Amino acid sequence: MMLDTLPPLREVIRAYGLDARKSLGQNFLLDLNITSKIARSAGSLEDHVVVEIGPGPGGLTRALLAHGAARVVAIERDPRCLPALQAIADAYPGRLTIIEGDALKIDPRDYLEGMPARIVANLPYNVGTMLLIGWLRAEPWPPFYSSMTLMFQREVAERITGTPERPHDYGRLGVLANWRCETKILFDLPPAAFTPPPKVTSSVVRLVPRPVLAPCRLETLERVTSTAFAQRRKMIRQSLKSLGDPMALAAAAGLDGSERPETLPIETFLALANALDAR
Repeated sequence: MMLDTLPPLREVIRAYGLDARKSLGQNFLLDLNITSKIARSAGSLEDHVVVEIGPGPGGLTRALLAHGAARVVAIERDPRCLPALQAIADAYPGRLTIIEGDALKIDPRDYLEGMPARIVANLPYNVGTMLLIGWLRAEPWPPFYSSMTLMFQREVAERITGTPERPHDYGRLGVLANWRCETKILFDLPPAAFTPPPKVTSSVVRLVPRPVLAPCRLETLERVTSTAFAQRRKMIRQSLKSLGDPMALAAAAGLDGSERPETLPIETFLALANALDAR
């Protein structure tokens, strides 16, 4: 790991007037030990372009570069942060590309220059789930990234990694995420780790794309899970009524119709989606 000679992040925030704004979902992570831990947990970065969303004053950006990222593509919609990020780019010539704009409207593939990518980010809370779903829907599969190491509210992290063994957390997001990736919560961060402190605990989640997917059409799986989990505690023969004959779908997936969506493994949802497409 290289040590940069840039000023402490609190000085950077003061110098550029970077008060975190709730409207942008900003909670700045200033502890260099924590940003270093996140960068290390992302795996080897030396041969990768790292895509970072919402870098803010650049604490995680600096850690990613110090840990050897070949290049970082930082997408930031807050123009106030751009001078601070440019100072980092100047300290690491040719290794930081700053993109001003809304990450929901930007395709990172336009900036990879043919190199493998990892996505590493302390995601803005207000758009984190939307960004993740977009990356999980990537086509073709395997996707353009080899891993995602992302920070979410703990509640969202538990939904991403949800299973039928944790029915309270299990739902549409868990089915999609775990069909397409291996998921794991790596560690938690208390509110005090951030400026300003959020009201919730945060978690860093690692998602590694599965190289081969169990066959299923994405659009149909999303339709089935949306319908089923809208009535998650009702029997499947009730919750799937709007899709047609629920008993025929249940039978095709090896069910008797009395099961509840929150108890069904991912493989069963894939079977239900494939049965719906086969009609």
